[in-house]
Amino acid sequence: MSLQTFVDRVRARLAELTGLPPEEVRLETPRDASLGDLAFPCFPLARSMRQAPPKIAADLAERLGDLPEVEGRAVGPYLNFTIDRGALARTVVGAVLEQGEAYGGSDEGAGKTIVIDLSSPNIAKPMSVGHLRSTVIGAALQRIFDALGYRTVGINHIGDWGSQFGKLVAAIDRWGDTVDLESDPIKALLALYVRYHEEEANDHSLEEEARAAFRELESGEEGEVRRTWRRITELSLREFDKLYERLNVRFDEVRGESFYEPYLDSTVERIQAAGVTKVSEGALVVDLTSLDPNMPPCLLRKSDGTTLYATRDLAAALHRWELYEFHRALYVVGGEQRLHFRQLKGVLHRMGLDWESRMEHVDFGMLRLPEGKMSTRKGRVVFLDDVLDRAAEEARRIIAEKNPDLADADAIAEQVGIGAVIFNDLKRERIKDVEFVWEEVLTFEGETGPYVQYTHARLASILRKAAAEGGVDEGAADLARLADAAPILARLGRFPDVLRSAGEHAEPSEITQYLLALCREVNSWYAEHRVLGVEAPLSAARLLLIRASKSVVANGLRLLGLAAPEEM
Repeated sequence: MSLQTFVDRVRARLAELTGLPPEEVRLETPRDASLGDLAFPCFPLARSMRQAPPKIAADLAERLGDLPEVEGRAVGPYLNFTIDRGALARTVVGAVLEQGEAYGGSDEGAGKTIVIDLSSPNIAKPMSVGHLRSTVIGAALQRIFDALGYRTVGINHIGDWGSQFGKLVAAIDRWGDTVDLESDPIKALLALYVRYHEEEANDHSLEEEARAAFRELESGEEGEVRRTWRRITELSLREFDKLYERLNVRFDEVRGESFYEPYLDSTVERIQAAGVTKVSEGALVVDLTSLDPNMPPCLLRKSDGTTLYATRDLAAALHRWELYEFHRALYVVGGEQRLHFRQLKGVLHRMGLDWESRMEHVDFGMLRLPEGKMSTRKGRVVFLDDVLDRAAEEARRIIAEKNPDLADADAIAEQVGIGAVIFNDLKRERIKDVEFVWEEVLTFEGETGPYVQYTHARLASILRKAAAEGGVDEGAADLARLADAAPILARLGRFPDVLRSAGEHAEPSEITQYLLALCREVNSWYAEHRVLGVEAPLSAARLLLIRASKSVVANGLRLLGLAAPEEM
C-alpha cells in the first residue's frame, strides 16, 4: 500500500460522480497544507455542467459519501481531500522503510531502452564549466530512468573528428616544440588551438595546411597525421576520465565521431536511396523546406568530398536504432544546437523512418561568464577541474572552521564541494541560462547542495544519538501521533510521482526542488518537536519519521549524483 492507493481511491470516486474517465480526473496538491492533501479543481466542469465551480464543488462534497480513510470538503472552487493521519503515516513511512533505496522507483520502463547522449567534450580541448551542464543533467537523467526500470545506455559521443583536427595538426607541425605536451597536454593543445586562430587570418598558407591535414585524416591513410590524431585522443581521454570519476559519472559507451567513419558512405547512400537528396553548388544536401519553409538544407557532403558533423550524427542515429530499437533517444545538448537537431530529425522524417519521433533534443540554457560567452578559440574559459578543486578547498575551509574534529574531512570536503557545483547547476530548470559566478557556486547556505547534504547528516546524527542512549522500541510506535508532521508525510509520499515526472519531462530540477522543500519542512518540524526524551510511543514514531526522511533525502541525492554524508 502506498500514497497512490489513496489517490486512486479518490480518483475512482470522482470518476463515478462526474462521469469523467479516471485518467482525466486531475488531482493537485493544495498550496496550503492545512487545506488538505489532495485537491480536485472544478473549473473544467463548469461549461459541461453549466454551474459555477464553487457550486459544483459543494454538490460533489454532498454526494461524496463514505470514502475509507479519506475526508472530502468543498473549499471554494476545489474539492479538497484529507487523508486520515494514522493511515497516511502507516502507509508512507511503511513504504519508505520497506523499500529503502528502491523507494520512488518503479518498473514502468521494464523491457524498454532509453539511449542518452551526454557530455560529449571535444578532444584536445580542456573540459570547461561549459561541459558541466550536459554531463550532470545527462547523468542525472540516466539514474532517474534506471530507477524507473528502463534499460539505459549512456553514450559519451566524443568530438574527435572534423576540420578542427586539421587545424590542430597544422599547429602542432608549426609550433609543437614551443609547448609541453607531456606534463600538461590538454592546456598545451589549447594554447596551440588559440594560436592557430590568432594567426590564421594573416597567414593563408596555414589554412591550406589545415585543409590538407584533414583531407589526409579523412582519407584513412595511416601516416603522421593519424598518428598525431591518435596521440591527441589518448591524452585527452585520460584527462577526461579523471574529471568523470570526481563527478561520479559513468558511461556505457565512449565513442568518438571517428567510430562512425566506416558508416559514412553507407549512410549517405541510404539517404540518397530514399530520394531526398540533391546537389547544390557541388555539395550534397537534403532540402527541408517541405517541413519548414525557413529551414536551411542539411549539408551531407561538401563539394570537396569531406563530410560534416551532421553526416556523422545521422550515421550515429541509424546505428543506435539498429543496436537498441530505443523507446526514447535523448540528446542532452545545449539550446544553441536546436537547428542542428531539427535538421537531423527532418532528414530522418523525410526518409520515412517512424522512430524519428522517439528522438528528443533535451536542450538547456547557456552557461556564461559575467564578461560574456565562453570561447575556446579566444582562450576565455573556466576549466572544470579548477572549479572542482576550488569548491573542495572551500568546503574544507568551512569544515575546519565549524567541525575541526570531523573524521575523513578531506573526503567529505570533496563530496560537499563537488555536490555544491552539481546541485547549483541542477536546481534550475535546464532551459534557463546560467551565469557562472564563483560566489554563488561556492556558497554553502540557502538553496544549495550542502544544505541538503547537511540535513541528511543531521538526521543521521539524531538516529546515532538515539542508538547511543539505548535505542527506542520502534515496534511500539504510535504513528497516529504524527499528525503534526502531515506535510512531511505527504511530501515523502509524493516522491515516486516527482521521480516519474522528472523522467517524463527530462527535468532533474524537479528532484532538486523537491529535496529543498522536503528539507525545509523537516528542519522546521524538528526545530519545534522533540524526538528524544518524550514518551516512548511518540518518540518511536518520530524516530521512524526521521529514518524515512533520511532515506528519501539520500535517494534524491544519489539520483542527482551527490553523496549523502553521515557526518558534516
